[in-house]
Amino acid sequence: MDGTVLVADDDRTIRTVLTQALTRAGCKVHATSSLTTLMRWVGEGKGDVVISDVMMPDGNGLEMLPKIAQDRPGLPVIVISAQNTIMTAIKAAEAEAYDYLPKPFDLPELMKRTAKALSEKRTAQVASRIEVTERPDELPLVGRTEVMQALYRLIARVMNTDMPLLITGESGTGKSLIGRAIHDFSDRRTLPYVQASVESLIELEGPARLLREVKGGTLLIDEIVDLPDEAQTRLVRMMDTPGDHAPRFIATTTQQNLADGIKAGTLRQDLYYRICGTELHVPALRERVEDIALLCEHFLARAESEGAPHRAFSEEARELMRHFAWPGNIRQLENITKRLSLTAPSEEIGKAEVAAALGPQSTGVEPVMGAGVSNEKLSDTVARHLQRYFDLHGDMLPPPGLYARLVKEVETPLIEIALSATGGNQAKCADLLGINRNTLRKKITDLDIEVTRRRKLM
Repeated sequence: MDGTVLVADDDRTIRTVLTQALTRAGCKVHATSSLTTLMRWVGEGKGDVVISDVMMPDGNGLEMLPKIAQDRPGLPVIVISAQNTIMTAIKAAEAEAYDYLPKPFDLPELMKRTAKALSEKRTAQVASRIEVTERPDELPLVGRTEVMQALYRLIARVMNTDMPLLITGESGTGKSLIGRAIHDFSDRRTLPYVQASVESLIELEGPARLLREVKGGTLLIDEIVDLPDEAQTRLVRMMDTPGDHAPRFIATTTQQNLADGIKAGTLRQDLYYRICGTELHVPALRERVEDIALLCEHFLARAESEGAPHRAFSEEARELMRHFAWPGNIRQLENITKRLSLTAPSEEIGKAEVAAALGPQSTGVEPVMGAGVSNEKLSDTVARHLQRYFDLHGDMLPPPGLYARLVKEVETPLIEIALSATGGNQAKCADLLGINRNTLRKKITDLDIEVTRRRKLM
């Protein structure tokens, strides 16, 4: 890479990591913890790319984007943020950020996007910016996993287009919420949002009345595959002749493969061709298990704001929830979290309360050493644990990325116990494990392992 990168982040560690990585890649780097300093550099003509956090001590990085665009048209700004919500991605897109990455970000991915920004000669884009009011309590669309971040970025790209939108996903994943969010933060947000019922589509004057009601806003058709053929026929005609104020059509379905619906005769082929302008797939909760803790915090905070006592899940409880299949997805997680926030006997919600709420499918991990298995090999214990994990998912496969998750789960306690056995001496620990000391240091950092030095009596 060749160029100058301006880095603005109030986290000294992030500034150091980015400065070292970008410098090694051949860039010049100016790093600051102040938006005021960043804006001065931009005004002075410094920098070919900006990497900026959102929440800074002296302001909001997103609010500076219009000023940067005005002072330096075409200067790419990559936004990084620990606020892992759909709103951050939407606001970044609306403010014409070059790119957006959530924290904790993948350093190689950020380097790749920075290189791309440096290599492109971007021209200033003239576009109207809309003012967005954040409503976090009404949007449980939070998550830092890559599948959710990819969904956020796609939503931000299609939000202000006119093309029909098909939202797919299992029951309870929040498809209708996403449809409503797209309307509420789009250019049509001042126009009506109407959800079509089967009756309104079948009635003789129903489609015409719907078009008058929606007035060019957004029309949501929930579970489009479940509509009777007559309703689907009328919907096709409505989409073909929407009148002077055509609404945006958004449909939802739990059916993953709509080709099967066409073959089975439950979905008209002509309707499918009209509604599938863009497809958004909402991942199941088991595909984003790393977001469960974040969602639990969100639901507990909401319950507390509604009058429930302050609650928090224990580490054992969170671990049990991570290994549950969640057939009801986010809606099931929300309902259980709300119930436990009211019924838990103490401030900390323990594993026992969660297991009781989840029911028989939440069978915990058996003790590694117990009666009759004292001579069991580690491989046999791991095999039993893995088989139980697969069984919890029933006919479905566990979420992708299983190998990396399992390696991390084994690696973390192994290194922690080895460090404890060597009194926190990393040189001895590396020798004990048979790995390079630098490798051990990197794993300690990556796995966020706390090292405590103490005298160890051998």
